This record gives sequence, C-alpha cells and structure tokens, in this order.
Amino acid sequence: YLQISEPNEFDIMLVMPVTRIQLDESDDTGAYYYVSFKRSPKEKGWLKFLEEDGKLSAFKMLQALREIIKQEVKNIKGMQVTVARKKAGSPAITLQIKKPPLEISVDIILTLEAQQSWPPSTQTGLKIEPWLGTKKRRDFRFRSIYLVAKQNKREKVLRGNTWRLSFSHIEKDMIKNHGNSKTCCESNGPKCCRKGCLKLLKFLLEQLKRKHPKELEKFCSYHVKTAFLHSCVMWPNDTDWHLGNLDHSFQQCLEFFVDCLQKSQLTHFFIPQYNLLSQEDKARHHFLSRKISYELNNGFPVFHE
Repeated sequence: YLQISEPNEFDIMLVMPVTRIQLDESDDTGAYYYVSFKRSPKEKGWLKFLEEDGKLSAFKMLQALREIIKQEVKNIKGMQVTVARKKAGSPAITLQIKKPPLEISVDIILTLEAQQSWPPSTQTGLKIEPWLGTKKRRDFRFRSIYLVAKQNKREKVLRGNTWRLSFSHIEKDMIKNHGNSKTCCESNGPKCCRKGCLKLLKFLLEQLKRKHPKELEKFCSYHVKTAFLHSCVMWPNDTDWHLGNLDHSFQQCLEFFVDCLQKSQLTHFFIPQYNLLSQEDKARHHFLSRKISYELNNGFPVFHE
C-alpha cells in the first residue's frame, strides 16, 4: 500500500479573540469580509491596526506579526530557523526550520475568533444531515467564527484589509469523527477508508503539481478536501466506505472531482454561493481533469514515479 510522503509542512493558527465585530461582505463570494468593531475595543492596542475608515487591517496586523516573529526567531538555538519571503496574497508567515537531516516548513496563520453567529452566506451550507446528522450540524454552527487574514484578489482596490472565513477547525473535526455510526473506526468498531481516501486525493494532487507546477499552481489541497467532503454527504453510510473498498471509494471521489473540473463548478462546503473554480480558469480545470482521467484509466502511474 502506498507510503504517503512524510509530512514536512505544518499549519498553525495563531488565534486572536475579538468581541463584537461587524462583518461587511467585500464581494459576492460570501467568504471575504471587512472587519470593524461595533464599539471601540477595550484593548487600545487594536487601534493602531485600524484604517481611517475603521476597518481592521489584515495587512498591518500581518506586518506587525512578521516583525515580532523575525525578532523571536533570532533567539532560537540548536536549529536554523528562517522566516520565508512573503508570498503575494498568502495569509501565512512561513518559518523554515532546518535541523539536519530534517527540513520542515511551518505556516503561521493569523486568525481572528469571534463568538457570534455565522454570517448569512453560510445559512444553507454544511449540508451534513444525511451523513453526520442534524444535531451535529447545529452544534457546529454554534461554534465561533474564524477569520484568516487573506487578501481578496477581487477587491476593487487591493488594500489588503480583507479577512476570509475559515472552517478548518470544523473540517478537522468532521474528518476525525467521520462516521455515520458513532463507532466507525473506533478500536472495536468497523474500520472505514474515508481518511485513506482523502490522503490519496491530496497525494495525487501533490504529485501532479510536482510534475506540472505552472499549469496547476492555482490548485491546492483545499479543492480536493472540498470534493471529498461533498463525497461524504453523497455517500453518507459507513458501508459505502468499507476499508477493503479503498480503491473503489478513491475512484468514486476522483470521478466526482473530475466532473466538478469539467463543469468548472466546485461549491464551497460551507458557503453554497461560493464557487471555488472560477469560470475564467476553465482551461486550467480541463488540464487537471485530463491529467486525473489519464491516471484513473492507467492505474495511477504518477504514484510509482
């Protein structure tokens, strides 16, 4: 069975609690927002990160955080830690850690956490009722909102003060407690192949990206993760994911993903109005769908390269 490459990239969310914030949509995706305080924040430290119009500037906060991290990194002994150059539009500050023979990169993601109800764009998303149940959906929707500092490419004026909703904490929870029955994958319960399937999907995309970095640069693991979550809803029962059926389940997920690529339509799992595959990238979507179809029909040669 496939050895999935050693993990050498890690994400850490640096979470900052905020209270009583107002969210204003910055475009029609329902995912990107301007954040402002409903009343002047108690901690006056926030004030230096506000724009003149009262919006909380993701850009200014990232800049300040980057400086703090740069200073701190100087004090680390016993391994070589550097702060990577800023990648345009990336919400992360990336640390490169070299401790021979290891080399890992850690993305630090600036995140706001607000305990308030989710914005209207999420109202009809997270359709997990057939898979994880109505109660689970309600529980999830009572959790805090997370916003990551992420530049919105479609912003009229690129000021870098937009924030994007993030549901990675809930995605993680769903993937961990993934069973339609409570005992799925517990020590004495039946085992399923959902996690294996997701790993393979990510691995396949990584391998194809390695081969075609230019053509596939716009695709990321979030695309396959989203397709996988939709697949979990389409095939909600644990029996659909028998451990012995990994290759069948993997192919089913892939066929669904290829179908999304051909239609240039992959709906965000939590924000139904948001299509993760924009129509102007059709040629790229078709390129990836051709590459995946080739792999599917030829026994995945890319896994053996």
